[in-house]
Amino acid sequence: MPAIRASADLRNKYSEISSYCHTTNQPVFITKNGQGDLAVMSISQYDQMLEKLNLYSKLAEGLKDIQDGHSQPFDSAMADIRNELKI
Repeated sequence: MPAIRASADLRNKYSEISSYCHTTNQPVFITKNGQGDLAVMSISQYDQMLEKLNLYSKLAEGLKDIQDGHSQPFDSAMADIRNELKI
């Protein structure tokens, strides 16, 4: 269940919100006038989210290469790498 807090809590209970984010690795959703406004998370959680997005982007790029026919069998790719490195 997501943690939802009023915007006043961000000002008045910052330490409590910060502790929650760090101990649970979950964001806190902040409302303003009863509507969703912000998502607050720890820096480590934010960095982890960016790493996942970067990985997903690379996977999507690789899948597109495969769909476009820009791929080769593993053995062939390894032979090219060994050739390039002169191993």
